Amino acid sequence: MTDIRGRLDQAPMTSFQWMAVAICTMLIMLDGFDVLVMAFTAASVSAEWALSGKQLGLLFSAGLFGMAAGSLLLAPLGDRIGRQPITLLCLAVVTVGMLASAAAQAHWQLALLRGLTGVGIGGMLASVGVIASEYASGKWRSSCVALQATGYPIGATLGGLAAAWLLEHHGWRMVFVFGAAMSALMIPVVLWRLPESVDFLIERRPAGALGKLNRLLERMGQPRLAQLPEAERAQAAGGRGNTVAALLRGPLAMKTFMVWGSFFLLMLSFYFTMSWTPKLLVAVGLSASQGVTGGVLLNLGGIVGGSLFGVLALRMRLAWLAAASLLVATMATLAFALASASLGLAFGIAFLVVMGLFQQASMCGLYALVPATYPPAVRVTGMGWAIGIGRAGAIVSPMAAGLLLDGGWQPLALYYLFALPLALAAVAVLACGAGRDLRGMPPQSAGAH
Repeated sequence: MTDIRGRLDQAPMTSFQWMAVAICTMLIMLDGFDVLVMAFTAASVSAEWALSGKQLGLLFSAGLFGMAAGSLLLAPLGDRIGRQPITLLCLAVVTVGMLASAAAQAHWQLALLRGLTGVGIGGMLASVGVIASEYASGKWRSSCVALQATGYPIGATLGGLAAAWLLEHHGWRMVFVFGAAMSALMIPVVLWRLPESVDFLIERRPAGALGKLNRLLERMGQPRLAQLPEAERAQAAGGRGNTVAALLRGPLAMKTFMVWGSFFLLMLSFYFTMSWTPKLLVAVGLSASQGVTGGVLLNLGGIVGGSLFGVLALRMRLAWLAAASLLVATMATLAFALASASLGLAFGIAFLVVMGLFQQASMCGLYALVPATYPPAVRVTGMGWAIGIGRAGAIVSPMAAGLLLDGGWQPLALYYLFALPLALAAVAVLACGAGRDLRGMPPQSAGAH
């Protein structure tokens, strides 16, 4: 049998493969902007419609609820119809949702449209992460997945800078128009340069699979094939691999529950921090533009964290690195609340950057762990459900924070509460046992073809 995956893992990465990873990073940037577009515009939207903390929390959570639905329901289609088609469909949904959000006339309308936009983002993320993993070589796989996940804080940072200017000169609605334009621009880029997955072509065998596979292999400097690898083995894997039940079967079951737990706990804390921090900085005395700047600093730390994780992943065991990042993020979150309360805002901002750095590094670690856990036939389904379960935590945290604030909690006290899930997520990562292969693909799937 022709060992395509083994050859790609051993060969140096070509410019074509790096381009695929770069486009995946650009698509993840849309996620960073979309999640935080509500955080950036929260003060302006709240002032225009006189929203309570509960209503504002609903707006934060609506997009995340849509992302969870997209991850759970749309993402598995990437294992059936292909990674590229589902990405294009989701980009169209995001564009429509963003543009319509700019025309919303009430908070409930905006909440519904945030949900629609979230469906597109959630459905796209799993395929994007898997494409980055599958086009990376064995040496670079964990680093590529971590680095493309760094697109989240890059998108949030650049989006925050654009949002600050647009808010000052044109109002909050133009921030959503900007998001729609960026999403629309990515559609021709994906059509032009984002390749279909090699693993998908082998496992699912769509029409013209051999020709498409040979064109991809040529662009990666690999020899053409006279025929696809043995159909019996590929079909068997594909036939069992497209239901959630496959994630809960045999030795995958415990790993799946630990992956789900770690994603849920990390996103519970991560999305509280990312969604509420700009607004809470305003609550403790900063201006609206300074609050946005604080959110940008948080994401600048995230860029450094994701890049640092990508470098360290070349040398360190993946699960241990992810767990260490989670524990440092726990301490940084506690330190931010303590410093801001007693030592002054300057110390708090310093710890804010560190908190963003290690929370994003932790997120990169979890995104890299998923492809290392699941075989190709269920990889997008596994990624989609991990993200979807994680989004459940992301949905709960902004709404819970709004209710706690309405109930009299002090803003900084919330950071003490949301530090705990980070520590528990570190335990779940260590219990998962995934990522034993240093480079990010378990031996049983690395040479499966």
